[in-house]
Amino acid sequence: MNVLLVFAHPEPRSLNGALRDIAVAELKAQGHEVRISDLYAMGWKAAADRADFPQLEPDARLNVATASGEAFKTHALTDDVRAEQDKLLWADAVILQFPLWWFTMPAILKGWVDRVYSYGFTYGVGEHSDKRWGNRYGEGVFAGKRAMLAVTTGGWDEHYSDRGINGPMDDLLFPINHGILFYPGFDVLPAFVAHRVNRLDDAGFVRIAEQLRERMRTLFTAKPIPYRRQNHGDYLIPSMQLRPELGTPDARGFALHVDAVQ
Repeated sequence: MNVLLVFAHPEPRSLNGALRDIAVAELKAQGHEVRISDLYAMGWKAAADRADFPQLEPDARLNVATASGEAFKTHALTDDVRAEQDKLLWADAVILQFPLWWFTMPAILKGWVDRVYSYGFTYGVGEHSDKRWGNRYGEGVFAGKRAMLAVTTGGWDEHYSDRGINGPMDDLLFPINHGILFYPGFDVLPAFVAHRVNRLDDAGFVRIAEQLRERMRTLFTAKPIPYRRQNHGDYLIPSMQLRPELGTPDARGFALHVDAVQ
């Protein structure tokens, strides 16, 4: 199988760099082909701006969605964006690896999403009617592919628990897992999260490394997060509200969009 690892850390000698190498080695040992997009090493341009759309008239108002849609349709996207889109189409599974900075991904990785996820490629696709609301949330260009986050944080596991001061890790990662990965169709696996990495001793590194190897061994067999699919009857169209009879009585917020009975 083909695996794309998108790596977002500025220091190759970091713990993240070591974990990336472990993940790649294990994936190759399992017989998979791996490609790496090392965003800092590539000098990835993070900001979506006029330079992304050379076909746009100089005096035209920039609307990024409209401009990216036209560029995608006319094969006028910049070479770096098209190369990353080709990698995503090639991959059977995608891993986004990053340190958790200020409760989310580093800006360079968000910029990769902003520029690579162009209109007509990952959004703005499919039928919009009283029965369907586009190919998204479980459908779309990446349907049938898998995706997973590999995240490091300096905080304690307890700090990211239901009662922890930072909030539950699942909630913090929901906009990425559900909004960036599930939206265009990926089956999203539970994230691999390494905590307290700034104080990791040798024994702790060995433990985390083995946990990561196990996750790589099960990349294509583990059960994905059972997010509710948009066009399969759980949501009222076009309001996109979850049907009132669905969800457990104590479910609120993000948890409503996970089918707990699956």
